[in-house]
Amino acid sequence: MPADDPLVIAVVGPTASGKSDLALRVAEMVGGEVVSTDAMQLYRGMDIGTAKLPVAERRGVPHHQIDVLDVTDDATIARYQREARVSIDDIRARGLHPVIAGGSGLYVRAALDHLEIPPTDPDVRARLEGEAEERGSAATYAVLFERDPVAAQRIGRHNVRRLVRALEVTEITGRPFSATMPERRHLHPTLMIGLRPPRELLDERIVARVAQMWRDGLIDEVKGLVPQGIRDGRTASRALGYAQALAEIDGTMSEADAQAETAQMTRRYARRQESWFRPDPRIVWFDPSAEGALDDAIALVKQTSADNG
Repeated sequence: MPADDPLVIAVVGPTASGKSDLALRVAEMVGGEVVSTDAMQLYRGMDIGTAKLPVAERRGVPHHQIDVLDVTDDATIARYQREARVSIDDIRARGLHPVIAGGSGLYVRAALDHLEIPPTDPDVRARLEGEAEERGSAATYAVLFERDPVAAQRIGRHNVRRLVRALEVTEITGRPFSATMPERRHLHPTLMIGLRPPRELLDERIVARVAQMWRDGLIDEVKGLVPQGIRDGRTASRALGYAQALAEIDGTMSEADAQAETAQMTRRYARRQESWFRPDPRIVWFDPSAEGALDDAIALVKQTSADNG
């Protein structure tokens, strides 16, 4: 029977931790539909390099926010937030459970939390980036600290990209950036499940996944995207694996080097994902390599869903 106030279930964690498979199991068990929070799976035709679950393997479970952009489009958090919330609200309105799955941390927050997306201005951003490059991170931090000490202290001295973004928002809106920083407060009743394999195992999975991407035909996939304009897509052309595949196609990188760089950068990305999710106290963590851990995660979903009514 459809629920009156359906629980939202989120499956988060670093890349190659098994989120897609667990999300599918959860959706089948509770009666749900999957909403992706993977920024690169938004793109049509970018399948192999994003580990997109093939339609034939989705076992009839609808998946949302996948294959909604062309490779020439820019993926923006504001657009994603708007569209993902439409998907979530529609699923809940039908008495079903949205199952959020993905490792793009800000996209998860945009879908689930009270989060205001401030406006952006490319000209202001470009000027501030130039000033930051000229001044250095310490001076950029000092400028933000003078204008918005709360945001500066939260961001820290070394994240120049976020320091510039905070200065941009402050300049455009006339309000401190800290006034728009996200709250850890869900829009709907939500259970967050986190998958965190041991670091060594995750690294092995990443290396194996990258090798499999090449065996599965990533180079041919990217060659097919060149006529569609992937080189002109600011976001798509820089995606992990795709940037390296383009370099291999252009002859500026060997296959071995392309795979090695993709694996190295993916490992770094996984570390950043872990750092993003780790401080969130709402996440219940499981080691998917431990015996019975995924069954325990499923049991928790089942119990929480029942308790939610």
